[in-house]
Amino acid sequence: MASASSSSLKQGEFVGALDCGTTSVRFIVFNKYADIIAQHQLEFPQYYPQPGWHEHDADEIQQHSDQCVEEAIKKVEEAGWTKDSIKVIGITNQRETAVAWSRSTGKPLCKAIVWDDSRTKNTVAHFEQKLRTVGVQTAPGVWKKGQEGIDAIRETTGLQLSTYFSAIKLRWMIDHYPEVAKAHDEDDLLFGTVESWVAYNLLGGVAKGVHITEVTNASRTLLLDTKTLQWDSRLTEFFDLRSSCLPRIVSTSEVYGKIASGPLAGVPVGGLVGDQQSALIGNKCLAQGEAKCTYGTGAFLLFNTGNEIVESRHGLLSTIAYQAGPDAKPVYALEGSIAVAGSAIKWLRDSMKLIESAADVNTLAAKEQDTGGVYFVTAFAGLLAPYWDPGAAGLLIGVSQYTNPSHIARATLEASAFQTRAIIESMKLDSGVDLKHLKVDGGMTNGDLAMEILADIGGFSVVRPEMRESTALGAAICAASAIKLFGWDMAKPETLKGVNDHANSVFEPKFDVQVRKAKWEGWQRAVQRSTGWEEGVDA
Repeated sequence: MASASSSSLKQGEFVGALDCGTTSVRFIVFNKYADIIAQHQLEFPQYYPQPGWHEHDADEIQQHSDQCVEEAIKKVEEAGWTKDSIKVIGITNQRETAVAWSRSTGKPLCKAIVWDDSRTKNTVAHFEQKLRTVGVQTAPGVWKKGQEGIDAIRETTGLQLSTYFSAIKLRWMIDHYPEVAKAHDEDDLLFGTVESWVAYNLLGGVAKGVHITEVTNASRTLLLDTKTLQWDSRLTEFFDLRSSCLPRIVSTSEVYGKIASGPLAGVPVGGLVGDQQSALIGNKCLAQGEAKCTYGTGAFLLFNTGNEIVESRHGLLSTIAYQAGPDAKPVYALEGSIAVAGSAIKWLRDSMKLIESAADVNTLAAKEQDTGGVYFVTAFAGLLAPYWDPGAAGLLIGVSQYTNPSHIARATLEASAFQTRAIIESMKLDSGVDLKHLKVDGGMTNGDLAMEILADIGGFSVVRPEMRESTALGAAICAASAIKLFGWDMAKPETLKGVNDHANSVFEPKFDVQVRKAKWEGWQRAVQRSTGWEEGVDA
């Protein structure tokens, strides 16, 4: 379809969102009601060079981002609107994926290490040993060792030592790639998560040298003091990193600069936010006590704790939810992360050939009323919250001659529901709040059966919005708030009334309480059997 002539195009007011996910990039253009005016999505290559390794090419992410913007702008014009109807854009991204590039050339120095990559187990073990023997400095001349050191890091960052977080990945790059080590030694290294890399390129690349990262992404590095919102020099020293390779920290909603080239040249970038926090914002969980879970490749549940940091004693992470502007107080959240959700369905499709498309999992699972006693612990690369066991192994248990593909499909859907419940049980203990309903988004939520299973196993209402591009919408809200487009203001949730207020689907729990209890106890036994399988990770 050819675009309309420029003289016949209408002038509007829209906001764009560039969503750089784990497997694809999309650019979506919204109006003030969060109706989608245009969008374009492209998958980009995934690299698995060794077991447990998962890499991206940072240049390919940028190229796909640029292409998505170009194609979406064509669709805006085909719909009869001028491209300068887009007043501001936001960027949201997969969070812990680590990118290393050269300050002098602006080019990546190696492949990016993806958030779910587990190659850094030995690096984690090394720093655990360092905590036991040397400790971490908490004040001049004061060193905390062992459990005290672990607690000190958690108190500062809200996190614990894990393959999940990006400083560990950066340390591995320096230790294993000579070109990264050389750049680090010569102060030519720039490090960032994906939003940092994409913003760097959009805002002028090496010519402008805009090296920034946003607080929610910075809070996933193991280097940020979540109280001061600044890099912690004691932690850069602990991980033996030059602070000069780290980006400048910015808020979630402010104008960082203008796009340097392409169809949106001159348009401000006004929002940067990690994808899970973006989905929290997109679901308008802006009040203390509200929670959402995004079911994509993995699943990520965030619970808004307001301006208070709630330190988890039950296996969750304390993280920054957002900072609504450079002078705004940060809003915090408790988070539980599930490494494998939608990727288990892809495994059924691509590796086991049980289904032809991801959507078929619901149809296959619906052929049986239960799993026939089968549990599937989807620990493909260990377990994240609240178990934190990198040595856990994937486990199908309860299999008998009676077991058929429908039982396994249903057990796959139940696995995400059980892990969601495990996180919510921990949140209940940490916050004292009993969750009544959970807002959901992401690809897995398209299946009604998956959502019914989630409500049944969780024992709470599941609320699914009609327009489920919540992650992109969150970035759009951040960007529009930065210039007060549409009157939106993240700090005043009432200004977002009317945004994506279409009909919701609500799934209520139907299980008998005793059935739910028995299934939950069975899941806990299955998890116990999967834990600690992979041993011998050396320091």
